[in-house]
Amino acid sequence: MRRIRIVGAGRAGTALARALRKVGHHVEGPVTRGASLSDATDGVEVLILATPDRTIADVASKVTPSPDCVVLHLSGSLGVDVLASHPRRAAMHPLVPLPTAELGAARLASGVTFAVAGDVVAAELAHSLGGTTVEVADEERALYHAAASVAANHVVALLGQVERLAAHAGLPVDAFVELARCAVEDVAVLGPKSALTGPAARGDWVTVERHLDALPEAERAGYRAGVGLVLELAASAPLVPELELDEPVDERPEVRAPSVALPA
Repeated sequence: MRRIRIVGAGRAGTALARALRKVGHHVEGPVTRGASLSDATDGVEVLILATPDRTIADVASKVTPSPDCVVLHLSGSLGVDVLASHPRRAAMHPLVPLPTAELGAARLASGVTFAVAGDVVAAELAHSLGGTTVEVADEERALYHAAASVAANHVVALLGQVERLAAHAGLPVDAFVELARCAVEDVAVLGPKSALTGPAARGDWVTVERHLDALPEAERAGYRAGVGLVLELAASAPLVPELELDEPVDERPEVRAPSVALPA
């Protein structure tokens, strides 16, 4: 087990401290804002910077480098070069939302994926939490993090739109959560292309235009953007998953653009 100090008492730092303690690591902190950091590597093997991306370089520069301590950050979009003043450096980004410290701690130890880079201690910590690891090079981390943001933040924002539209129809968002959950599970089993369903995917533009007519004006741009993404995926999607069928299935009908202007 490692001797670890965490800088940053936000949701990520607090959740990670709890998770690492639970699996047996000795964890000091999280150290709060304003504390002296010059000797932050003293007496520990790993110093974890759980601070916002915009502050990591500045925080790291205030820490006296040590050949015996790995300085590690939790950013998904930054590489280890942001820690260039330190001889041993690493990055470890968990692919899981951390909305609260308590829920985050449980998720961090539930077998999630961590994107790691730099010193092998990052992978060791991830594995100690029961996680799996993927290596993401510095030059690919911004693209990787963009994908992560779409997978989590954008999905939540879309469900925010569902909540608003459902409210106009007198329904709670809860009525649609299982639908979204099943769609995500279909992607996990079948892949995005085979999981795709709905009117835009099958070229039913009469229904799409009926949706647009019914939507409040403020919601139409988001809906059109979604249809644009469906079109991009549908262009190469099979009609059905590859299953054993007793009868042949008709080919996918031609997908024609609707008369309503959509994003390029």
